[in-house]
Amino acid sequence: MGLTHGGNLFEVARQHGWDWREVHDFSANINPLGPAPGVKQAISAAADRIAHYPEREPSRLRAALAAEWNVDDQQVLLGNGATELIYFLARLFAGREVTLALPAFSEFHRAFPAAGTVSLLDPASWPRTGLLVLTRPANPLGGTLSLDVLRRHLDQEGQPILIDESFLEFSGQPSAATLLKDHPHLTILRSLTKFYALPGLRIGALLGSPATIDRMRTQREPWQVNVLAEEAALAAIEDRDHGARAIELVRTERSWLLQQLGAISGIHPRAGDANFIYIPLDYPASLLCRFLLRRKILIRNCKGWPGVPEEAVRIAVRNRSENERLIEAWKEYTCG
Repeated sequence: MGLTHGGNLFEVARQHGWDWREVHDFSANINPLGPAPGVKQAISAAADRIAHYPEREPSRLRAALAAEWNVDDQQVLLGNGATELIYFLARLFAGREVTLALPAFSEFHRAFPAAGTVSLLDPASWPRTGLLVLTRPANPLGGTLSLDVLRRHLDQEGQPILIDESFLEFSGQPSAATLLKDHPHLTILRSLTKFYALPGLRIGALLGSPATIDRMRTQREPWQVNVLAEEAALAAIEDRDHGARAIELVRTERSWLLQQLGAISGIHPRAGDANFIYIPLDYPASLLCRFLLRRKILIRNCKGWPGVPEEAVRIAVRNRSENERLIEAWKEYTCG
């Protein structure tokens, strides 16, 4: 099974001899406003620090994220992006039983190739033993498991559970971090890639009980977050107005896209909570992706994604001009 990741903007542009700025990337679900305005200035101001080692784990960033997520800073473990932390967890759980609730981020399949699978939408099928990996909001489906569903499962067993909340900020839903106090076997994966638009700087975090995170910290390599990434993240977190504008923009543009997509024949867009839309198709997803690529538009082909039984694509919610370009090209495809 070949698993790929979206967001290959630079590679695609290089292969086709395009300027990457001319390509509309709907395959990666990043804040359509981009980074907060103060991020570039923060990176520039930190340039003199690159001649020195960063902290083993940046204490200022850890404290800022703890405050943002309403946990103690001893409950936060930073990493070089969510993906790096997934592979770190794979080392910790090597040789142990692992189950992925599908669909799940492609890197979980790479990191846990021997994992069993169940349906994310069928809690009755979830195992009671071994590490269970859940996603909220679900990727690529877009819905968000309720905390009540999680609480019922957590209350029955002291089973280790990892919840990927990489897109949570866009959903308006509370974090499962509210359950950490009563469930020490719970771990939560967070990403600064999507909401804060920092994928090129690689910053992620794990949340857990103080005891769990302390054990993990002793097994971590140092210097996972570089000084430029740290300052960029601090500036991004501080600009709450930028975050609020992004949430409103995504809400407005998601609604507009769903309305426009509803008028295109042969597709069945589904409303969700995240900054992307899942769209089953009546025709091969590969043909649509190929057509749009020729128009310098990238979307995510979900055909063959474990847990996705149909021809389907996923599109990011972008700004109005980009969204209009996508809809125009899609209508051109259906009329061709």
